[in-house]
Amino acid sequence: MGDTTVKIPEGTTATPTPPAGATADESGPVSRTGRLRRMRSPRRPRIWFEILLIAVSYWTYSLVRNAVPEQKTEALKNADWIWHAERSLGLNFEEAVNHAVNSVTWLVVGMNYYYATLHFIVTIAVLVWLYRSHPGRYAASRLILFATTAVALLGYYLYPLAPPRLMNGGNFIDTVQVHQTWGSMASGNFKAVSNQYAAMPSMHIGWSLWCGLTIFALAKAPWVRILGLLYPTATLIVIVATANHFWLDAVGGMVCLAFGFAVSYAWYRALPHQLPRYVEDDRRPKRPRWLRRPGTWGRGAASPEPAGQAARTGPAEQAASTGQPAGNRSAPFTRSATAVRRSPRSTSRHRPSPRSTPSSQSAP
Repeated sequence: MGDTTVKIPEGTTATPTPPAGATADESGPVSRTGRLRRMRSPRRPRIWFEILLIAVSYWTYSLVRNAVPEQKTEALKNADWIWHAERSLGLNFEEAVNHAVNSVTWLVVGMNYYYATLHFIVTIAVLVWLYRSHPGRYAASRLILFATTAVALLGYYLYPLAPPRLMNGGNFIDTVQVHQTWGSMASGNFKAVSNQYAAMPSMHIGWSLWCGLTIFALAKAPWVRILGLLYPTATLIVIVATANHFWLDAVGGMVCLAFGFAVSYAWYRALPHQLPRYVEDDRRPKRPRWLRRPGTWGRGAASPEPAGQAARTGPAEQAASTGQPAGNRSAPFTRSATAVRRSPRSTSRHRPSPRSTPSSQSAP
């Protein structure tokens, strides 16, 4: 009354199927370590869960960011310190870039809209692309983005910083106010609902660099990969030209992104591009994948065999499917296209003789 065994002509014994809930290594229930390993394995995302997660996460991010005390005095003091530090390094180029771009109206207006829109549009587009084309890498990439944003909230709280356009005695131009465009949550009518002193770190750089590196690592077309690298570069120029950030704010965004990569690597033990592109969906009934073999597809051909069947079946099953004796090692696994197109009469005349059929009795 133990495990059921099936004798086959070669005298081998089929391996019994492990019980439900068992792991690949053992026949007992799934242990806590096994469940943790399963949680850390890439799996196919669910669209409704991802939409809900992103919406709730961004709402929480905006709520926490705007709820941080503005601390205007300290924020202006920190802005003066950063401006002095950049001067001592000889890298205080923000003011020159700001005035140069402001002299070209169409360019600065375009940058204002760039700052207001692409920050969200490109990020969402990359997430959708990952979901559709790289589902096995989606969760790890999303974790990088979420961890980067989470640590940025800590920076807003611990280090309030005024943007260059709000500095006391500064000669910076608020391009949104001058040209009457909407391009900053801290300008115009949004001042009352947005924290104006949350410039460090710059999530425009953190998110755009995440997009650029993801596209560069996973895209196939060379021109798309180049555009991926140009996107964070253009974003850096925009945030400086519109006087919304110092370039040191961009460095802070890069540090946050590095933290996000570290968190994702620690959880999945690999970078996103090192994970498999596709994964099996363990929440739905598994559908067999078909292997295309030359000569077996097309009009009048028989249905293909499920993938991996050759590794699961023994010689007897292979002999039954091919019409060849089990002892014939050179017999092909699948019938050729000409054999499939033969009529039942013609195939019956080519059956193997009883002498070549192995004995059904097991060896002593």
